[in-house]
Amino acid sequence: MRRFFPAAFVAVLASGASAEITVDNCGEPLTFDASPERIVVHDMNMTDMAFALGLQDKIVGLTGITGWYKTSDDFDALRGDIPELAPKYPTVENLLAADPQMFFAGWYYGMKPGGDVTPDTLAPFGIKTMVLTESCVHLDKNRPEASMDLLFDDVMRLGKVMGVEPRAQELVSGWKEQLAAIEASTADLTKPRVFLLDGPADAPFTAGKFAIPDAMIAAAGGEIVTHDMDTSWGRTSWEAVAASNPEFLVLLDYQTGNGAADTFKFLQDHPVMSQTDAVKNEAWIGLRYEELTPGPANIDAISKMAAAMHPALN
Repeated sequence: MRRFFPAAFVAVLASGASAEITVDNCGEPLTFDASPERIVVHDMNMTDMAFALGLQDKIVGLTGITGWYKTSDDFDALRGDIPELAPKYPTVENLLAADPQMFFAGWYYGMKPGGDVTPDTLAPFGIKTMVLTESCVHLDKNRPEASMDLLFDDVMRLGKVMGVEPRAQELVSGWKEQLAAIEASTADLTKPRVFLLDGPADAPFTAGKFAIPDAMIAAAGGEIVTHDMDTSWGRTSWEAVAASNPEFLVLLDYQTGNGAADTFKFLQDHPVMSQTDAVKNEAWIGLRYEELTPGPANIDAISKMAAAMHPALN
């Protein structure tokens, strides 16, 4: 039996044209005529997402890696000869030199509101910006509280845009299975009060209700003491943290000096934090930056936290 198709459909087939690709981008549509062939990615966590999806051949540059963090042998092996365009925040000129079609970054992850590099400043040069969902709250205070969907949805968005949705779905399905197993193992255990600290400072820099560690700590069977902070990452006071008397600490480990051990020593010497249960009992774990920002390392980091918080699991 012969089949007849509309002329417009036949024309599309003949031209080889493909349907537009559209994903959510902080509540706004981000649309591509076809998957980008040249992208720049900012920061280790977002780069880890791209590497997990096997996008190395599409990445023409990285930004914001060596200016702050130490990489791992695994990261360096996956990176190969992909150049770093800027060790910290890039300039428009840095990005234009690589001629990308897309920049994957976030607010305070490579871009600052009102700064030189924003979706609006890049658009005239034909560069579209995929924004890390966790960071959307900096421009939209009506975002939902953090959940692990911050990781899952961003990997699915990136997979859809780059034409590797099956790989993205495989990754996310595996992570969800791991997460469900961890949550089941801690469901009936007492939830310790947990404080996360991003290094010694006059005022502690930590995670609020919109940052992914809030969801990670809950998944690991703990209760973050800064959940009431109406931000993603921000500062509070030592007095407020000490008053909550955390029982467990998550210390961001930049792997400089003695890393998280130096931060714990700072807390042991601190006049009010030294009196908290977590410090007295030396109950803490050090985790790397890419483990505590949205990225593939999150699930294993939740498992590490769960084991450290709940000795009964070991």
